[in-house]
Amino acid sequence: MRAGLVTVAVLVASAAVACGDDRPDLVVDGTPPATPYGGPLHLPAERPDGEGARGLPGRAGAAGRALECDGEIYSGGAADPWGRGDGGTTPEEGLRAYFDMDQPGVPRHGYRVERREKGRVLYSFDVDGRTKVAVVVAEDRPGRPGWGPETSASCDPAELPASFTDTQEYEVWTDGDGERVPVARLSSSAGAAHCDWQKAHFLSLGQGEDGRTYARDPDRVLPRGMLTSPYDGDVPLPAGAHDTGYRLRERQLWLTDDPSRVYVRTSRGVEAWPLVKPDTGCK
Repeated sequence: MRAGLVTVAVLVASAAVACGDDRPDLVVDGTPPATPYGGPLHLPAERPDGEGARGLPGRAGAAGRALECDGEIYSGGAADPWGRGDGGTTPEEGLRAYFDMDQPGVPRHGYRVERREKGRVLYSFDVDGRTKVAVVVAEDRPGRPGWGPETSASCDPAELPASFTDTQEYEVWTDGDGERVPVARLSSSAGAAHCDWQKAHFLSLGQGEDGRTYARDPDRVLPRGMLTSPYDGDVPLPAGAHDTGYRLRERQLWLTDDPSRVYVRTSRGVEAWPLVKPDTGCK
């Protein structure tokens, strides 16, 4: 429906480099969708109908309605108030203010105007013709002078281009069909450098109360007592272990009925990653 966006973004970025500016454009022309979002650009804030991801549709307002996610909405909400001089003088400056004020974990170029109406503009970032990030900017709203973000929402990072997610701290796995796995279901990352944990690696399964985190710690950089058992870099694959099909380069994730460990198989053997105790993350 919106397949022209990627091509246009590449052409615009190439033109910018030719002119001596290597920054891709925040807003591109794009190809208008056959059926753009037709709902209201302003929706009153709703009381969340649940905690965490379950409450996102209500908090994300019109931006959440404009998304075309394969799965659930990953993040979204209404902007906080700001002072005079923080907002922009044009809608595009209002979109730029969104990145300056909120520092969202989404792409910072390649947005297209999907809808305009008096005092509001809907910007979308599209992948394969479908909206994966949506930002509604508004002008001179209460507590928000000038143009700036009113609501914003995004799909799971796994639905964003690899060229973007490969620059982020989290790692996106693939499933048995080679499809990218939502990071809300599974993700991994190196440990935080400010805690001197970068030689460790963490793997998270699920989110919220049902989520669990495991750790690889061959250099013993994590605090004693943080893990439910020691990391073991050379173990036999337990009987009954099953291949999840999840892959990250050469790493294969195997699970058993025991949730206290996960098993990561590589060309060098099998590693046992122990469960991280709750509330023991990097501060």
